Amino acid sequence: MGLIEPTTTAVETKHLYQISQIVSRASGWNKALDEIIPLIRKIIIFDNLVVYIADPLTRHLDVMYARAVGRGRSAEADIAWGEAIANRIMGDPKITIDEPKDELEEDRLKSPYVLGIPINANPNPLGVVVFIRFGGPPFNSYYIDLADFIAQQIGLLVERQNLQKANTLLETQNRETRLQEDFISTISHELRTPLGFIKGYSTTLLRPDTTWDPQTQQEFLQIIDQETDRLQELIDNLLDSARLQSGTLVMDFQAVRIDTLIKTVAERTKLHNPQFILHLDIEGEQGPLTGDPKRLGQVFENLFNNALKYAPGSEVWVKINTDEMGTTITVEDHGPGIPHRFLPHLFERFFRNPDTSPSVHGTGLGLFICKKIITAHDGMISAHSEVGRGTQFRIWIPKITLKKAPITTLEES
Repeated sequence: MGLIEPTTTAVETKHLYQISQIVSRASGWNKALDEIIPLIRKIIIFDNLVVYIADPLTRHLDVMYARAVGRGRSAEADIAWGEAIANRIMGDPKITIDEPKDELEEDRLKSPYVLGIPINANPNPLGVVVFIRFGGPPFNSYYIDLADFIAQQIGLLVERQNLQKANTLLETQNRETRLQEDFISTISHELRTPLGFIKGYSTTLLRPDTTWDPQTQQEFLQIIDQETDRLQELIDNLLDSARLQSGTLVMDFQAVRIDTLIKTVAERTKLHNPQFILHLDIEGEQGPLTGDPKRLGQVFENLFNNALKYAPGSEVWVKINTDEMGTTITVEDHGPGIPHRFLPHLFERFFRNPDTSPSVHGTGLGLFICKKIITAHDGMISAHSEVGRGTQFRIWIPKITLKKAPITTLEES
């Protein structure tokens, strides 16, 4: 008479149902597997469980999750985690069992029973789930079926994770496409405006049928000069942005006094914008730090210009605090502020607050450039804002900057 296979008990059915429920509502695979493992352990005897995931391109296996809950915690890696059987299954995707050659071996760690199950093997498996028992008992068909059900539940977690990644990537690509389209539209307008002024006033001055008095000529020439500066700034930002993105902008590191640099930038800003008012508060003993004065000056110039554009009429407060590690600079205005939902995107290339008035010119490059420059100095920059109360930018720069080469960091988004 042959052995009678056991049937699924009510308790086992309950645990299987709980596992499927956890999988159906899981938002992250790691937490879900942590919840599932104790339930699996009540259904199937195992010492170690490993989930291997295949790289979509190379088909190379990486460990997505591994738990040692029994006797195999101190075993060697190849024995404990069943990498060999997982690789075999990737070449021949079917349920595979490895049993010890010597069933009388007294050392249980030298007698592993290994069950490998491919995850969704149509046509290529997403990965492999490996169950390991040290010293038995052997896996019979009943427990193999249970393990296969559980492996496919884990496969649902893997597929959901892959879909989430693909969805996130698609959303990011769509967002970048929209930003680039908006940028092209914005930059076209930004280029046309100063060019229109320059062309219009130049043509007017050159008209042979009209004579302009010196005061009018001077006024027209000042407008041409201002619009030329604006056009030059726009082109410089475009070039700097491209170099920063590609990592080809070289920094000229030297000793820099931040307080002196900020005062110089403030004076230059006020020369072009007489309404600009800056309050400077300095704490701590001011000593030099390592940096590129031109690029750091560009950061503060961008921040001051931002305040003039987006917080018109507000005075600007700058606070410098220096200690033995580095210098913290805060630049604060009391303008309309920025909605909280936009703060995570402020330093992204091409991003502009969509609530900003169309009459406010900008390309969405200024803060991107600021972040790249500060990052190149091994520093950090962040933004804090409250609608109706103003915006604060906080910068930290170490006393000694380690980077002495072209910028190599790229934007994460």
